[in-house]
Amino acid sequence: MQRFDDLDMKLLFELSKDGNISVPTLSKKLGVSASVLYSRIKRLVRKKLIKKFTIEVDDSLLGISVKASVGINRDPKFKTQIHKKLLEVSEVISISEVTGRFDIMIRVYTQDLEDLHTVVIEKIGKIEGIQNTETFVELQKTDKEPVYLTKNV
Repeated sequence: MQRFDDLDMKLLFELSKDGNISVPTLSKKLGVSASVLYSRIKRLVRKKLIKKFTIEVDDSLLGISVKASVGINRDPKFKTQIHKKLLEVSEVISISEVTGRFDIMIRVYTQDLEDLHTVVIEKIGKIEGIQNTETFVELQKTDKEPVYLTKNV
């Protein structure tokens, strides 16, 4: 495991809250020179602790009002084909192989419940090798900072 110091963790904390914050603003906030911060950020990217800088999209403005997790049981012989077919479903935003009562958990974003029904029944349920699905509709979501971002800050 690589070692990261207190400044690294403070940088991660601030950048995770606002990846668009300017280095001069960050410099004032943390009381560290901008040149030190530039080199630290480059080092964290080089060491792959920071994988990418991204944006957060307000999905509701794009008409997405239903988010769901779908548990899937599959025939192991069709593992690769199922994965490929799920990637082709535009409403599927992530695929995770898991332990427990399901083999796969996927995240699905749709405009409404009718669209969710169509995606799960017509697009996913008809993929060869899928044995059954169970859908969990997200009612409310609360995100919190991972513990590594709240320690030492």
